[in-house]
Amino acid sequence: MFLTDYNEIRALLARHGFRFSKSLGQNFLTAAWVPERIAEEAGLDETVGVLEIGPGIGCLTEQLSRRAGKVLSVELDRSLQPVLAETLTGCENVEVLFGDVLRQDLPALVKEVFPGLTPVVCANLPYNVTTPVLTALIESGCFERITVMIQREVARRICASPGTADYGAFGLFVQWHCETEILFDVPPSCFVPQPKVTSTVIRLTRRGQPPVQGKDEALLFRVIRAAFNQRRKTLVNALSAGLGLGKEQVEKVLVLRGFDPKIRGEVLGIGDFSAITDELYSLIHADL
Repeated sequence: MFLTDYNEIRALLARHGFRFSKSLGQNFLTAAWVPERIAEEAGLDETVGVLEIGPGIGCLTEQLSRRAGKVLSVELDRSLQPVLAETLTGCENVEVLFGDVLRQDLPALVKEVFPGLTPVVCANLPYNVTTPVLTALIESGCFERITVMIQREVARRICASPGTADYGAFGLFVQWHCETEILFDVPPSCFVPQPKVTSTVIRLTRRGQPPVQGKDEALLFRVIRAAFNQRRKTLVNALSAGLGLGKEQVEKVLVLRGFDPKIRGEVLGIGDFSAITDELYSLIHADL
């Protein structure tokens, strides 16, 4: 598989005068097993349409093409256009769109490109856009599964459990919408240029419904963000400051739901946050 052979990559890029961009977070794979396994873990067949973000020189794209019904690869760096034109020759089910995925109308794009197919995402995401891209993909509500390679530190935050150092607001957002699973790690030696950190492949599977039913999802995430914006403070102080409520009001809510007023948000699960939010919702609306 020449697309992961270091010497072949160097020759390919030299032919087209390509230079790596640090600002775009470009790191190309040099280990054939990695794109093969990512594509396998994505669970693809001819009934699936795959959105790939940041195809690079196309080594993962090629593997996706072999398995899926259709692949749409969105690439920000237009200097890769001649490279991909060469490497994806023969991949008839692949379409490359040059542009910023964060500027796309994802529901409209999916409807246009993947009619009759089950939409999923499979990508080696640039580290510097991981959070906004995953947020956009999840909020679009379009994709049954999202299988991506990201920085290991971010993967651990996404999949973290209450009471751990990695646990935080973004992980709770993802877990509210998706079942999360860490699949495998990829060391820096598998890339050129080599990143300074280990990468991890995760799989997010869209939930049919939230893990718990609450009164106000928007308020729930206001509560969660407030709790973790000042995670060293007690939940009473963090929510009071973050939501503009009196400490006595917040303490009353926690006691009503059976929580110690001195508790910190980092030890609470999504069900706990939902219960607190429902009580706050009743309090806020009782004052209207």
